[in-house]
Amino acid sequence: MNRLWQTAIRIVVSLALVGAIVFVYKSILPANSVTVALTLVLAILWIAARWGYAESIVASVVGMLGLDYFFIPPVGQLTISDPENWAALAAFLVTAVTASELSVRARRREAESIARRQEVERLYALGQTLLLSSNVHTAARDIVNSIIRTFEISGAVLFNQVTGEFYRSEGHTKISDDQLRRVAETGEPVTDSGLQTSIVPIRLGGQTTGSLGFVGSTLSSAARNALAHLVAIGIERARTIEETNQAEAARQSEVLKATLLDALAHDLKTPLTSIKGAVTHLLAKPREAEELELLTIANEEADRLNRLVVEVLEMARIEASKLHPDRARHHIADIIQATLKAQEEALQGRTIQLRLPDSLPAAEVDFEFIGQVLKQLLDNAINYSPPNAPLTISAHLEGERIVVTVADEGKGIPVDEQSKIFDKYYRGRAWREKVLGTGLGLSIAKGIVEAHGGKIWVTSAPGKGSMFSFAVPAVKSELVL
Repeated sequence: MNRLWQTAIRIVVSLALVGAIVFVYKSILPANSVTVALTLVLAILWIAARWGYAESIVASVVGMLGLDYFFIPPVGQLTISDPENWAALAAFLVTAVTASELSVRARRREAESIARRQEVERLYALGQTLLLSSNVHTAARDIVNSIIRTFEISGAVLFNQVTGEFYRSEGHTKISDDQLRRVAETGEPVTDSGLQTSIVPIRLGGQTTGSLGFVGSTLSSAARNALAHLVAIGIERARTIEETNQAEAARQSEVLKATLLDALAHDLKTPLTSIKGAVTHLLAKPREAEELELLTIANEEADRLNRLVVEVLEMARIEASKLHPDRARHHIADIIQATLKAQEEALQGRTIQLRLPDSLPAAEVDFEFIGQVLKQLLDNAINYSPPNAPLTISAHLEGERIVVTVADEGKGIPVDEQSKIFDKYYRGRAWREKVLGTGLGLSIAKGIVEAHGGKIWVTSAPGKGSMFSFAVPAVKSELVL
C-alpha cells in the first residue's frame, strides 16, 4: 500500500513539474514550441532517471497534450491544422517514451550492478569469517549467524548431510527438515515466493554434501549458488583442519607414550641386570633342592622380564622413528647360522631343515636386527607347533630382494586373524591362555623389516601350519642382470 501511495505522489509531482514548465514558457518566458519540447524532454528524462517508467510515461503524455494545447496552432485547442505539427508531436512523444525507457533501463542496470557488488562484498566478508573456524560444528553455527548478519535476511538453516545435523537461526521454522533433506538428495534448488523461502544444494567436487535454506532473502540465484559453494568450502576446510589437529594430537600422544616407555624400560634394565647377576652367582654355588628351585624360578622370571623390557624398548624406538639400521653387506646364511646357534637350547629336539641356494647374493641389512627378526620367527614357530615337529628355514632371490621364510607344522592361523597378526599387542584367540607373551614380537619384527625398506607377511591355513616370510634388499652389485 505504501508503494502505491509513493507512486501516486511521484505522478502528481511529475504532472506539477510539466505544468510548471508550460506555465513558465507561456506566461513568463515566452518561447517557441521547439524550445518547450526540448525542455519537456529533459524534464521527462530526469523523472525517468529519478523515479521510474510509469511516472515518465504519464509526464510524456501530459507534456504532449500541453505542448499541443498551448504552443501549437490553433492555440487553446486540442486540434492540429498543419500535418507537420502532427509529425512534431509524434516525434516528441516517441522521443520522450524512448528516452524514458532507456533511462529506466540504465537505472535498473545500475541498481543491479550495485546489488551484485554488494553481494560480492558480503560473500567476501562471509568467506573471511569462515576462515576463522577450525571446527565443523563451530563453522556450521558461524555460517548460519554470519549469513543472517551479513546479508540482512530474517532466517537461515544449514543441513549437513555427512553428519545428519541441522543448524538453524533462532526462531526459524518456515523451512522443514524434510525439505532440506529432499534438496540434498535430489540436488535441485527449491523456491517458494509465497513464503519467501529458497533452498539450494551444497556441493563440493560434484558431490552434494547438504543444503542451505534462506528466509526473506533477496539474493539472486547466482549469489545463492555462490554462497552454497562457499559454505561447502568452509565446512570442508574446518573438517580438514579438525582431522589434521586430531592426527597431530594422536601422533604427539604416540611420541609421548613411546618416550615414556623408553624411559621406563631403561630404568628397569639397571635393577634387572643386578638381579640377574646376583641370581646367577647364587646358582653357581651348591644349594639345597628347595633353594635351588626358588633360585631357578627367579632366574627364569628375570630372563622373561628382561625379554619384556627389551621388547618394550624396541617398540618404543620403532614408534618414535628412532630405529636406524646399520645396513651393510651380509650373507643371509651367516645370519641364520648365528641365530640358530643362539637358539640351540630352545631348539633342542627339533629338526631344522635349511634350504639355502649357494648362488644367493648377499643382503644389505643390519646383522643384529635381521637376526632379531629370525629369532622372533623361530620363537613363534617353537611356541605354536608340536614339540618334535620339524621347522624349515629357506631363502630365495625374488627380483632385487631376498625372501626368507620360516615354516612350521602347527595348527595354522585362522584367515580372519592373519591381517591382525602383526598388530601391536595382538595374540591369537586360541593361544592367549596357553602361551605367555606380550603380543609385541611380530610387531617389532615388522618394524625392523620395514626400516630396511622390506616387508613381512604370513601364509597359513588351519591344520596345515604357517609360513612367515620377510623380504629385504639384496646387494645390487651382486645381482645377475
